[in-house]
Amino acid sequence: MWGDKPYYNLNYFLRNKFGEKVFKISLDAGFSCPNRDGTISSGGCIFCSERGSGDFAGNRNYSIEKQFQDIKAMMSKKWKSGKYIAYFQAYTNTYAPCSVLRQKYDEALSQEGVVGLAIATRPDCLGEDVLDLIEEFSSKTYVWVELGLQTVNDKTAKIINRGYNLKTFEDAVNRLRKRNIDVVVHTIFGLPYEEREDMLNTVKYISQIDVQGVKFHLLHLLYDTPLVNLYKEGKLKFMHKDEYVDIICTAIAMLPQDIVIHRLTGDAPRDLLIGPMWSLKKWEVLNSINSNMTENGLYQGLYFYTNKIK
Repeated sequence: MWGDKPYYNLNYFLRNKFGEKVFKISLDAGFSCPNRDGTISSGGCIFCSERGSGDFAGNRNYSIEKQFQDIKAMMSKKWKSGKYIAYFQAYTNTYAPCSVLRQKYDEALSQEGVVGLAIATRPDCLGEDVLDLIEEFSSKTYVWVELGLQTVNDKTAKIINRGYNLKTFEDAVNRLRKRNIDVVVHTIFGLPYEEREDMLNTVKYISQIDVQGVKFHLLHLLYDTPLVNLYKEGKLKFMHKDEYVDIICTAIAMLPQDIVIHRLTGDAPRDLLIGPMWSLKKWEVLNSINSNMTENGLYQGLYFYTNKIK
């Protein structure tokens, strides 16, 4: 057990690493994305919101410092003390000249209480100069880099307009790990045309590569995203809550015990969400996952080490 959870959760990991509660503060550094600006595509991934998956990040019209302080002030109303991870979340956070990246990262690190950086980006936006910069920062603070995999199925990747193949993802992971930089991988359950076997194949792949963390997301259908067109054509079905809980529990048991689970489901803005609406009751979903694992004797690593999936 990891604290009160049957899986290696982020809160447990950070408390052990830093000796106290650590919060993520989500920032929008004002970057774009090559999958939006025409470099690769102009449509972006078909599920991605207009805020580049940074719907709960700070206001990009403000400086990094002001975003940080505003969000920190809101958090302090609930939690009186702790340390912070500056999380560059919105859009592609290595998609700028290194001089700009350095200034943004430095500004975040200079805020009181910040003990690390989390950088969300694409595997095709990690040139050697960017890797040199991230490695430099990792020598003086804790850094992890988040990469969107979503699925190992290249056919699905084309449908969702991911913009790169699995080989590109693998190459990025290998180059980050050669520099001893932690990698957190994103996957999404419920993508168009994917069945349970497809989703678990992605989990099996993640369990066998050198990554240090994983984020599990439920596919959310948001207004004003290209995914709406598939929904209108009847080509997208929503996962049911019980179905999602079941596959998450299986996925956790498939992972080795040294991979930190950063997230078990995503968040969606209520005013943009078309479905599935049950996902808005996040704590109910998390409680259902914990209950299911307890009732069925599941824990992280169970299937990984026995190679048996029920």
